[in-house]
Amino acid sequence: MAFLTGQKIKGKVVLITGAARGIGAGLAKRLAADGAKVALVGLEPGEQKKVAERIGPAARSWEADVTSWEQLERATAGIVEHFGGIDIVVANAGIASTGFVRSVDPAAFEKVIEVDLLGVWRTFRVAMPHVIERGGYLLAISSLAAIAHAPGMANYAAAKAGVEAFCNSLRAEVAHLGVRVGVAHPTWIRTDLVDSADAHPVFGKLRTGMPGLIGKTYPLDVALGCIETGIRRRARTIHAPRWVGGLKLIRTFLPPMIELGSRTRVPAADRAALEDIAARGARESSITGHGGRAANQS
Repeated sequence: MAFLTGQKIKGKVVLITGAARGIGAGLAKRLAADGAKVALVGLEPGEQKKVAERIGPAARSWEADVTSWEQLERATAGIVEHFGGIDIVVANAGIASTGFVRSVDPAAFEKVIEVDLLGVWRTFRVAMPHVIERGGYLLAISSLAAIAHAPGMANYAAAKAGVEAFCNSLRAEVAHLGVRVGVAHPTWIRTDLVDSADAHPVFGKLRTGMPGLIGKTYPLDVALGCIETGIRRRARTIHAPRWVGGLKLIRTFLPPMIELGSRTRVPAADRAALEDIAARGARESSITGHGGRAANQS
């Protein structure tokens, strides 16, 4: 039987991918504190196990690469055996790379799309029979980057925009089954992914130099509060903070505005990127964050 919108999540089983750090780990702690049983799924077993141990008996960790059908199926079977089913899935696993299309490491570029887009599809597909059985909720973590497409982020923006489109189609497909589908759009949140990108000698300056709210970085709790509330409501869209949703109203005008703002900044960054690649190599220059390194080694 489907649980009602706004109902407490006590006793619900929540599968969260990418739960070793950042939004995934923080969300697991919050939901468990409200009585949920949380299954942590990801590629950093050591860190993820620490998160589960800090939470206590309500949490358990499974190692799995979201781009692997076999590993996801094995983890999902283990979750169902241990907890008895799955009510909610949060497809949070995501990585980023840095680089312009003409010079970025190709493998690092494609890995972002594999994890951030195909990883969502595979996670949902494997867990969906169990979520349908309980009339549950599927939530994918997209990004502000799905709405505002900045230079140096072509793969990330494409993957996150794809996640939004995927969820919009899926929502209509499973509504009659009592399953709701949501997509979250957090802006720049203080996580390992954002911190490591900001530390990049070339692209950190591009990112932090974005004007106004688009360039502002928010504390992790801002995203966690918005997403937790959205899960309780089984929301179709979650914006963290709320102003991100307002950008959708002017989405048509954002690409030319971003292009105009980039004219004075990209040429120098393009030259600096080539110099960084010559000094460190394309792969080292492209990979960011602990999650990105783990995904590119898998």
